Amino acid sequence: MTGPSPADDDPRPLATVYAVPIVLLTLVSAYFCWTALTIRPSGDWDDDAYAGIVLACVVSVGAAGVAAAVWVLPSVRRVLGWGWVVPAVVLGVVAGVRWAVGG
Repeated sequence: MTGPSPADDDPRPLATVYAVPIVLLTLVSAYFCWTALTIRPSGDWDDDAYAGIVLACVVSVGAAGVAAAVWVLPSVRRVLGWGWVVPAVVLGVVAGVRWAVGG
């Protein structure tokens, strides 16, 4: 027998390997999105709070963007459906809106 065994066609181990970075990046994006949404500046003069909001938004959008970039790779898309990247993209959009709205 010279052909590949049926066990070689099982995409589950590969899906697990590809899912790990997407899940971790989604968790990072979720944490920083939550941080950006919960920071409350004390007033218009509270530049540190506004800088914290911007930094949390940038990290959240960045992590979501990297998760989406990983998912866009053809080898990853073949194994993982779009449902794996939707939460990261939603979190990135929420953080982007928070960033645009400001404090």
